[in-house]
Amino acid sequence: MASLRRRLVLGGYLAEEDESDRFDEPLGTALREFQTEQYLDVDGRAGRQTRAALNLLVGARIDQVRVNLERARWLLPQIQGDVVVVDIAGFKSNIEMVALNPTWTVPPTILSEDLLPKLRRNSGSLAANRIRVFDSDGHERDPSSVDWNHPQGLVLRQDAGAGNSLGRVAIRFPNPYGIYMHDTPHRELFSEGRRAFSSGCIRIERPLELVEHLLANTPGWGRGKIDAAIATGQTRSVVLDHPVPILILY
Repeated sequence: MASLRRRLVLGGYLAEEDESDRFDEPLGTALREFQTEQYLDVDGRAGRQTRAALNLLVGARIDQVRVNLERARWLLPQIQGDVVVVDIAGFKSNIEMVALNPTWTVPPTILSEDLLPKLRRNSGSLAANRIRVFDSDGHERDPSSVDWNHPQGLVLRQDAGAGNSLGRVAIRFPNPYGIYMHDTPHRELFSEGRRAFSSGCIRIERPLELVEHLLANTPGWGRGKIDAAIATGQTRSVVLDHPVPILILY
């Protein structure tokens, strides 16, 4: 306990004069603050991952600072004005459009790996999730008429509204991978320490705050207008007057 307390004191999370050997409330509060800053599960317990972070040597922290300063040396000169930063792998583009009440087109990988096995057992699950089937010409198909063992040239699209996989908003930026940022109906996932649940896209914890910021320079699109447009339930695309750079970094 003394070792845990000492590390939190050295990190500035706990007062030096508190020398109790008990796991008391101040120690638990300091530990949760440390876990929050380190993107760990905030449970107030000194588990394996928390101990590993606490025991990281000062030299290793200095190396992290050096690496990030080098990244900043290359990236910051490219940034002018506002920018959205996503901490994953390296990529750069510009946010050009926001979709309110978006529909969701099922990506090929999710279709083949997740949906098709279920549809072969019960194609009725599509209607339960408000997912419609279209052929390559855009004509809607009856799911019961499709051979789900050998589907060809089909597009599956989930209607906008409650339960839609993209939630209330999607934020688009050009890229060759079909990646975008979006809201989600699964809010509970943001309490997890590791959040790699998506098949490539990026969930946003406070999407309407980000949309409000992105549309701040687009005339007529204050928060009231955004909320009203979402309340209609109708899908609508809003093009930003001034595209905002997005950096997807690690």
